[in-house]
Amino acid sequence: MTAQPERASVILDEVLATIASRAREMPEGSYTTKLLREGVDRIGRKIGEEAAEVIIAAKNGSPDELAWEVADLWYHSLVLLAAVGVDPDLVWQQLRSRHGAKPRPGSV
Repeated sequence: MTAQPERASVILDEVLATIASRAREMPEGSYTTKLLREGVDRIGRKIGEEAAEVIIAAKNGSPDELAWEVADLWYHSLVLLAAVGVDPDLVWQQLRSRHGAKPRPGSV
């Protein structure tokens, strides 16, 4: 029997929880801690770098490379949200509103 892939929302929740934990505890040796300490300018530069790498990966036509780079872009974007205190649920609300879907009862 083939295992079902994890839902994206489960993985995103895990990444968000890890970022939140790093932001609270600021453990030494954590890349997330390093980014948070360096601040918005550094995180913003990383997002710019990752966005450029996403474009290059897309042009290279490699699905694995593109997935890798998009994961980097999303991670750094989530760290930026944490750094400035923006709840990711605001992003999810924007995505919902752009696609005409109504929020599920009990969600945001």
